[in-house]
Amino acid sequence: MQPTRLEPRFVERVWGSLLTEPWFPNREWAPAIGEVWFDAGPLLIKFLFTAEWLSVQVHPDDAYAAQQHQGSRGKTEMWYVLDAEPGAKLAVGFEKRPPDARAAAQDGSIADYLQWHTVSRAQTYLAHAGTVHALGPGLRVLEIQQNSDVTYRLFDYGRPRELHLDHSLAVLDYDRHPGPEARIDIGNGGVRVAACAYFVTEQWGVTPDHPRSWDRASTVILIDGTGSIGGQPCRLGEVWQLPAGAAVEGSLSLLRTYEPA
Repeated sequence: MQPTRLEPRFVERVWGSLLTEPWFPNREWAPAIGEVWFDAGPLLIKFLFTAEWLSVQVHPDDAYAAQQHQGSRGKTEMWYVLDAEPGAKLAVGFEKRPPDARAAAQDGSIADYLQWHTVSRAQTYLAHAGTVHALGPGLRVLEIQQNSDVTYRLFDYGRPRELHLDHSLAVLDYDRHPGPEARIDIGNGGVRVAACAYFVTEQWGVTPDHPRSWDRASTVILIDGTGSIGGQPCRLGEVWQLPAGAAVEGSLSLLRTYEPA
């Protein structure tokens, strides 16, 4: 098996941005790009670019999604912050439980109950299925998730899009979220940034003096620099699927993700 560069899919969003550099060329006019998708089998990799507030939303777990959506997967996801404008925020979990979540969703006050974080570059947030969350404007985020697009919106800042209150209230987890993930040194220059039942994600640097290879198949997301993978040229913004032993060379920063054993 040879390393495979995955093809991007550019997805327009009402909250998207024209500014997607340096990972992808900026756009000079609408439509704005909110997400760039890479289908990695059981995982979906996304670059997110936010110019406005995203909806307050939640995703189901595997059991609920399979029952309600014709065998679909659930959706646990993580966000690695590539860049953030000063003061940019995201929310994960509740700061305090609303006395009536349905009413709070309907009048928009649910956003006041969320646990908001002012974010900075290289932070990672893990949102298990059932965790209420929202992203604010001014973010450039790398998302790794189960390959599912089942999303339930609780509040959408007045946009004329469907809400999914019954489904949302059926899956909401009201426990407090622990906040940013700890960065764990795993040796040889690698750092584990997130781990769950569906994926493990690590950050690695590659230099001309320190090429990288790993003893198991994985997906790598190039977040800075240029180089080569298995002898093929590569650059930031690309996503590759690698067999065990494939060599990554050059001057790069990357995230490596794989399913747990």
